[in-house]
Amino acid sequence: MADISIGELARATGAKVPTIRYYEQAGLLPAPARTEGRQCRYTRVAVARLNFIRHARELGFEIAAVRELLALSEQPDRPCAEVDAIARRHVDDIDRRIAQLVALRRELQHSLDACGHGRVGECRVIEALAD
Repeated sequence: MADISIGELARATGAKVPTIRYYEQAGLLPAPARTEGRQCRYTRVAVARLNFIRHARELGFEIAAVRELLALSEQPDRPCAEVDAIARRHVDDIDRRIAQLVALRRELQHSLDACGHGRVGECRVIEALAD
């Protein structure tokens, strides 16, 4: 793939142009080369890197973790213990969020189950939210 514009990069990866610019500002994507007319030009390396970033973000990794994973991916001969530690922390965070969501669901379901289907002034959901 020859050098491509930001619009072509967006189409090739499914990322939106503002998202690409955000990743550049966050230091996840290096600043692109520019033509004499000041148009940004991206390489196939940028396409692969952006695909990596997008997939990591879809899996819920925070920007800082993506930055670490990108840095580690550029050192293929290193042991993967650091990558494993980052992934393990992320799994722990997911487990915590799941536990919070289960508790939230249980509390909301309890309020719904206690609902007398009367008036808003007697509504258990409203009462629970007011507590």
